[in-house]
Amino acid sequence: MTILQLIAATEAVADTTKKAVIEQKLDMLSHMSAQDLISMLIKDIVNFGLRILIALVLLAVGRWIIRWIRRAMRNMMTRREVDPSLRGFLSSILIIIIIGILGIDTTSFIAVFASAGLAVGMALSGTLQNFAGGVIILIFKPFKVGDFIEAQGQSGSVKEIQLLNTVINTPDNKTILIPNGSISTGIINNYSKEATRRLDWTFGIAYGDDYDRAKRTILEMLEADPRVLKSPAPFVALGDSSVNILARAWVSSGDYWDLFFDMNERVYKRFAEVGLNIPFPQLDVHLKDETRPEEPKRTE
Repeated sequence: MTILQLIAATEAVADTTKKAVIEQKLDMLSHMSAQDLISMLIKDIVNFGLRILIALVLLAVGRWIIRWIRRAMRNMMTRREVDPSLRGFLSSILIIIIIGILGIDTTSFIAVFASAGLAVGMALSGTLQNFAGGVIILIFKPFKVGDFIEAQGQSGSVKEIQLLNTVINTPDNKTILIPNGSISTGIINNYSKEATRRLDWTFGIAYGDDYDRAKRTILEMLEADPRVLKSPAPFVALGDSSVNILARAWVSSGDYWDLFFDMNERVYKRFAEVGLNIPFPQLDVHLKDETRPEEPKRTE
């Protein structure tokens, strides 16, 4: 007997068994009274309703337990000052571990997710690259939630680090999603990585103004501001042009922009008080009258 014949014979036996079971059920129903049929139907409905009720209760209790577990883990990680970038990832892993400890078989779920992840990863190589980039960011931590970064031509505060994208919030309150694959392989400028930053200003004075007075005025203002660090000390010198004064000071990263704009305004007002002028762009135009006759050349 060939394999095809064996398969056909097995299917024939299965069909015969099914037909026999159906005929037996129909024969049993034909010998039952109407009252017995109604009783059996009511019993089946009640059993089905009880199963639905039990399933709904288990669903509600399960959701409450999961929310309680997530809240407890979030509070625990907050007290232990766990990096916010890792909290969501760790919460998901811990929930799967706790479900396994409670006796629920998670093997099938993990297998389904793994198979789906493999299929999607093979179909979408870019998505897989973004996933790998997210893992790299979470492991090596070039930045964290709350840092102000510049990457892929965009700058803003990191709002959330997802597995596929990094969400940043720009200073003008725009939400931008940057793929983790491009971020992990590109240049990242993390302005919040260091505790201090250097601030640079260029202040202009008019020709003929007293440079020493301007330098002394700027230094006094920088030294009097509590946001300016004493070490390294503020630095003031001539810039590229004789009317440009370069000023530098080290400040805390959080005070960078506030001090930058505040100093511009204060210097503008202070220069006016001490008799210094801030130059403005101007253009001198010389007109030549083409209608006037040229003077005759002198001859010896």
